[in-house]
Amino acid sequence: MDTTFFLFMIAGFLAQMVDGCIGMAYGVSSTSLLLSIGVPPAAASASVHTAEVFTTFVSGISHYKLKNIDKKLFSSLVIPGVVGGILGAFILTNIDTTIIKPIINVYLIAMGIRIIYKAFGKHSEKIAKKLEGIKLYILGVIGGFLDAIGGGGWGPVVTTTLVADGNTPRYVIGSVNASEFFVTVAQALTFVTIIGLSEYWKIILGLAVGGVLAAPFAAFLVKKITPKVMMILVGTVVAALNIRNIILMLI
Repeated sequence: MDTTFFLFMIAGFLAQMVDGCIGMAYGVSSTSLLLSIGVPPAAASASVHTAEVFTTFVSGISHYKLKNIDKKLFSSLVIPGVVGGILGAFILTNIDTTIIKPIINVYLIAMGIRIIYKAFGKHSEKIAKKLEGIKLYILGVIGGFLDAIGGGGWGPVVTTTLVADGNTPRYVIGSVNASEFFVTVAQALTFVTIIGLSEYWKIILGLAVGGVLAAPFAAFLVKKITPKVMMILVGTVVAALNIRNIILMLI
């Protein structure tokens, strides 16, 4: 193996530590790295999601064992997320998505700021208090769709929205991470069917190995960090990542 493999492995480890702990940013950070070295958007998203099949499986199992998952929330997100993920993967491989990305960035900046604001107030211990039924299903579809389009977004969209609505970060993160496995499998299969991945095995393997090694540690940390600290971390990471994305677009 050459040094690029270990670079991808380190990137996968760091990205999964962040994702497993605050429920987002694995896809965003990994995809940003791939795009920066010239990997085409569709291939980058496909590689990241294929690697995430392994990392999200280990992450989901870890959260389950640590009792971070709410079954009702999990079941409400899985199928809508799969549908949105397949649709997004199909569109990404066929249509230019440069117009939608700035809109996503602005939305996520607003959500990040909202979470930081909420961190200093009271939040509910109940799951999906404000988003139930059809609204929760729609959130799952949108999250899966944007995740496939941008190479990452399931966590930033779904976790951010649920935490901002006052739900307990620990259970939101555990449930969103567990459901992400099924969404990722659907996306990866769609990408493989349309564009194939034989040329990107080194990227996929490096991201997967690093992410799998990090997942159990991240799931442990999420149980130890207080909701207030976690909400501040989530809000800061989301806002910072998307402000950076907008700045890069303007340069």
